[in-house]
Amino acid sequence: MGHAKRRLLAGLSAIAVAAAGCGSSSKSGGGGGTAGRTYTVGVLTDLTGPAASANLTLMQGVRAGVRLAAREGYTIKYVVGDTTTSPTGALSAAHKMVEQDHVFAVIAHSALAFTATGYLTSKGIPVVGAAEDGTEWQTSKNMFGVYGAVHTEAVSTTTGQFFKMEGVTTVGTLGYSISPSSSEAAQGAAKSAEAVGLKVGYVNAAFPFGSTNVEPIALQMKSKGVNGFTASVDPNTGFALITALRQAGVNLKAALLPTGYGGDVLQAGPRALQEAQNVYFTLTYEPVEMHTPATEKFQSDLKTIGETSEPTYAEYNGYLSVALMVEGLKGAGSHPTQASLIAALSKIHSWDALGLFGSHPLDINNRTTSGMSNCSWVTKLTGSTFQLVPGADPICGKLVPGVTVSPAS
Repeated sequence: MGHAKRRLLAGLSAIAVAAAGCGSSSKSGGGGGTAGRTYTVGVLTDLTGPAASANLTLMQGVRAGVRLAAREGYTIKYVVGDTTTSPTGALSAAHKMVEQDHVFAVIAHSALAFTATGYLTSKGIPVVGAAEDGTEWQTSKNMFGVYGAVHTEAVSTTTGQFFKMEGVTTVGTLGYSISPSSSEAAQGAAKSAEAVGLKVGYVNAAFPFGSTNVEPIALQMKSKGVNGFTASVDPNTGFALITALRQAGVNLKAALLPTGYGGDVLQAGPRALQEAQNVYFTLTYEPVEMHTPATEKFQSDLKTIGETSEPTYAEYNGYLSVALMVEGLKGAGSHPTQASLIAALSKIHSWDALGLFGSHPLDINNRTTSGMSNCSWVTKLTGSTFQLVPGADPICGKLVPGVTVSPAS
């Protein structure tokens, strides 16, 4: 872990302590109210453990979202629950939020959220956040993803189209066994490549969570002629694999990662920056390099909390989680309850993520098909800057009829 990341972790630990003190002293969090009232919110995320490499910066986004909420007349206080990237840690944090902190709602952004959200659902707690972990975002009616209920079992041509555009001929994929969405995404990427006529040389959808023992995988990919790969894993695993492939002499036409964009790389130190050179990063939202009104507003809110560097994917999701909760509160009545907030969020069918989806709004309550529009923005790291990729700003695919995947057993 680089010096910058250690400093960031220390700062977040201080934030967590301060927020817990603030939130636990609030008496209005469980009772609700309209604009002008205070709401105590639990933030369930991975501040330590392997998944912290992707989710560590969530709190900066949440804090920026709190500033946005204040402009709308809502005071949001929060308590932070660190899952420690473990099932027991996630469940323990959720119990504390409900039973001791009496939170009004929860923001969930964790690779292990699925181990705790059953409990939150049983208690009728509204949950907003990133559907990065499992299928409960599809089935639990109290849960609302900022980019919809992702159906990773469905297959879109988006990834395949991108690889084809970049001249890739043989694709390799990697996913974690413990995370249903990661496992399915690895298999789905392979099916996506096949759907556009590319060859699939290697698929591993059951890799140990957070592991960096990737040299054997690099050698297998090399033996199969892989010249393009995507890994639905955290940055520590993804960058380790890229390095191993390069050291093995693999000439990659495209390495595509769903995590690592922005500050995740730039704040992680010189080694990470070197490992990420010429790597492509997908993003669900408009990259700030587009300088649209939505991205300028996002960066402006980050600056109000002292964040002036390139944002991270987790910061996007933290910011929008608060924004989505505020959108629900606006429709939850003059004296919102947890039930009325859930009801209000259930009525949101056209969500544009404060404009960060560009011209592709989605129905966050579409739980039967993918809520996302099958569009992704892609950037490429060159030097210390992220470059927009022509033809992928965004690149939009189509669902492949009759083709689905399931988690590796």
